[in-house]
Amino acid sequence: MMRIEEFLDALASGAPVPGGGGASALGGALGSALGQMVANLTVGKKKYACWEGEIRELLGQLGRLQRRFLELAREDEEVFAPLAEAYRLPASKEEERAFKEQVMEKCLLDASLVPLEVMRAGLETLDILKVLEEKGSVMAVSDVGVGAQLARASVAGAAMNVRINTRSMKDRGKAEELNRKADEMLKRGMEQADAVYERILLRLS
Repeated sequence: MMRIEEFLDALASGAPVPGGGGASALGGALGSALGQMVANLTVGKKKYACWEGEIRELLGQLGRLQRRFLELAREDEEVFAPLAEAYRLPASKEEERAFKEQVMEKCLLDASLVPLEVMRAGLETLDILKVLEEKGSVMAVSDVGVGAQLARASVAGAAMNVRINTRSMKDRGKAEELNRKADEMLKRGMEQADAVYERILLRLS
C-alpha cells in the first residue's frame, strides 16, 4: 500500500485509479483506526476494568478490519484494469460483440463485488464503534463519532460503486440482486452511524 501522501496525489491525478472505490475503503480504514485509538485509550484503565477483555477483543477485530480495508483498496484497483480493457474490446462484428458482452459481464460483476465487501467491513466497524460509544473512554467519545462518520462514508461511497457497475450489467436479475444487498447495507449503515453520531453530539452538548 502506498503512503498516504502518494495515495492522495494519485487520487487527485487524472489516473482512473485510485478513485472513489479506493477512497471509500480508505475512509473505512481511518474509521477502524480511530476505533483502535479509542480502545487503546480504554484498556488498562481502572474505570473500564470490567470491560477489559471485551475491549481487547474489539481492538483485535478493528486491526483486522483496518487491514481488510487496505486489501480491498488494492482489490478495487485490480478489478478496474480488466474492466477498462473490456470496454476497449472491438465490437464491429457479431462474434466480437458477443465476446465483449461476455467479458464485460464478468468484469462488471467482479467490480461490483469488491465494494459490497467494503460495505460489509464498514458495517462491522460501525457495530464495534457502537460498543465503544457505550464502553470506551469518555475522553475519546468524540473520536468514536468521527470514526462512525468515516465508516458511514465508506459504506455510502461503496454503495455508489456497486451501482455504477450494476447499471451496465445485461443480467438485470443479478444486477438487482446486488443492488438489493447494497441498499440493505446502506440503510443499516446510515441509520447506525447517524444514531451513534447524534447520541454523541447530545453527550457533548
